[in-house]
Amino acid sequence: MKKTLVALSVLMAATSAQAIELYNQEGVSVNMTGDVEIRYKKAIGDNQELKQEIDDADFGFDTRYAVNDDLQIGAFLEFSGDNSDRATGNSSVGNVYFGFYHNTLGTLKVGKLDTQLDDAGIGSDYLFGVSSFFNDADFGGEEAVRYDLDKGAFYFGLGLIQDKHNAQNIGEDGQYFDVKVGARVADFDFTAFYGDAELKGNGLDADESLLALEARFAGVENLNLELGYYNVENKPAAGTKTDSDTIAVAADYTMGKTTFAGGVATIDRSADEDYTEWFLNAGYGIAPNTTIYAEIGDNDLDNTDLGYGVGIKASF
Repeated sequence: MKKTLVALSVLMAATSAQAIELYNQEGVSVNMTGDVEIRYKKAIGDNQELKQEIDDADFGFDTRYAVNDDLQIGAFLEFSGDNSDRATGNSSVGNVYFGFYHNTLGTLKVGKLDTQLDDAGIGSDYLFGVSSFFNDADFGGEEAVRYDLDKGAFYFGLGLIQDKHNAQNIGEDGQYFDVKVGARVADFDFTAFYGDAELKGNGLDADESLLALEARFAGVENLNLELGYYNVENKPAAGTKTDSDTIAVAADYTMGKTTFAGGVATIDRSADEDYTEWFLNAGYGIAPNTTIYAEIGDNDLDNTDLGYGVGIKASF
């Protein structure tokens, strides 16, 4: 799985995504969520072409039933119309899960869903970021369980995945788990993630682990500062162990409806060339929950040219 690190907080401070309430009566609620993003992007690399991409084309329904004042039970169903940056002829199924939501005890979800490491990442880039951390493991799956507890000053999460259908790189004889622990102190937010995967599917036979440490500071009006450290180890049953260390920093500043953001990361790899990546962008909240943006990014590897792109995204 490829996943950017400096790549997750893409909504503008001037807008905030809100689900559309379709029904709310007698303890039953139905909300609709979705996002669409279309962009023109020239990738970082040698002789790359400017191409149109459809990065998101999703919608979902979140239905919940109130058992009592503290407990809700509900189902979530998501559909996706994008595949490999193209709009597909048929929608595919995204996340599908049943959830148990308790005001005191937290949230438990069971089904096809993203687990804790899907939340890892700092910054506000749209197109370019650190290339990847887990090489083969997915931060989500069809046979997943996720638990989350957020007490304000402290939060915790646990994710588990099995692959008895042998549909992922985990495999029916493999396993995966990840955990998240965080604390909010004054204007700081500190988060630690750990993930471990035993990969036995699709011809793989390897163990992978990841440690992620992140810190965020929001003590200056309209300014966010973020720092992340990531360590990945891959231990194949036959072959040489590899590991990589990544240090990333990012910042964004909001002026009215416009947010400016940038980030840089250094990647130290045991089995390949070390390199540095960076990005700069600007986004404008043209309408509620709708942002137009432009971004550039590059790295210092050989035979790579500057990447750039423009796009628009909307969420609800």
